[in-house]
This record gives sequence, C-alpha cells and structure tokens, in this order.
Amino acid sequence: RALALSAAERAGVLTPPMLASGASDPEPEVRAAVCRLAAGHSHFDLSALLADDDPIVAETAAFAAGEQADPEVDPVPLLVAMATGHPDALCREAAVAALGSRQDPRGLPAILAATTDRPAVRRRAIIALAPFGGTEVEEALERARQDRDRQVRQAAEDLLS
Repeated sequence: RALALSAAERAGVLTPPMLASGASDPEPEVRAAVCRLAAGHSHFDLSALLADDDPIVAETAAFAAGEQADPEVDPVPLLVAMATGHPDALCREAAVAALGSRQDPRGLPAILAATTDRPAVRRRAIIALAPFGGTEVEEALERARQDRDRQVRQAAEDLLS
C-alpha cells in the first residue's frame, strides 16, 4: 500500500482521499509513507499523524509539517507539544527542526527549551534558532558555546560567527 501511494504520487494521480485512507492504515509503514508524501501537499492535515502512537510515524509527520508550505491546519501547537513532551528523542528532534523551519515565533520557547535536551536534540535546537533573534536566542547560543557536545558547540559557533 505504501508503494502504491508513492507510485500514485509519481504518476501525478495521488488524491486527498488516497492520503486520508493511507493515514488510517493499520500498518505504520503506510502511515509514514503518507507523511512523506504529505510534505508536498499543504492541504493534507497532519494532526492525527503527529499524535500517532508509532514514533516513526510521528517523527515523519513532524518532518512533513516542517516542509508543508502554508498548511490548511496550523501544525505549530502540535509541534510545540511534541518538542516539549514526546517520550521519544527522535520525535522531539524532528519537531524542533520543523519549528525552526516554520520560523513561527510561537515555536521559539519550545526550541529554547530543547537546548537543554539530549545532545542530538540540543544540536537540532541550536540550528533551529538560526532564523530567530533576540536576547534569549543570543544567550542560548552563548551557553551552547560551552556545551559538553562538540557538535552543539560547533553549531553555536557557526551561528555566532
């Protein structure tokens, strides 16, 4: 079913009902495929997939939410919730990346909070701060210069230089 959806996309015949059907498929692989495809379909609501029980689906939905241009349903509140409270670090990292990509000021507090998470999430949070400015951002970048993780320090140095 995932392959059929991808083939329909390549053929230019993928429809919203096809995406909706795949989004409720019992197989996580199919739901994750829907997320990847939805990145290019702003009309598709990712809300249910952002809340999916399968972390791979939720992570892929977060990626797609960061890629959708002008989605019909605002993903920022769900991305903030994922970035600040999801039990899976990969999901938090993907949500932080999506918030940075969306450049919505409502996501900034979640991105700043993520600068104290696990190393991979901290690295992503520092990168996600790039489109933002202000005292809080500068302070977070200065703190990151002293991070115990070399890649976090390097990301902060790159943004500050």
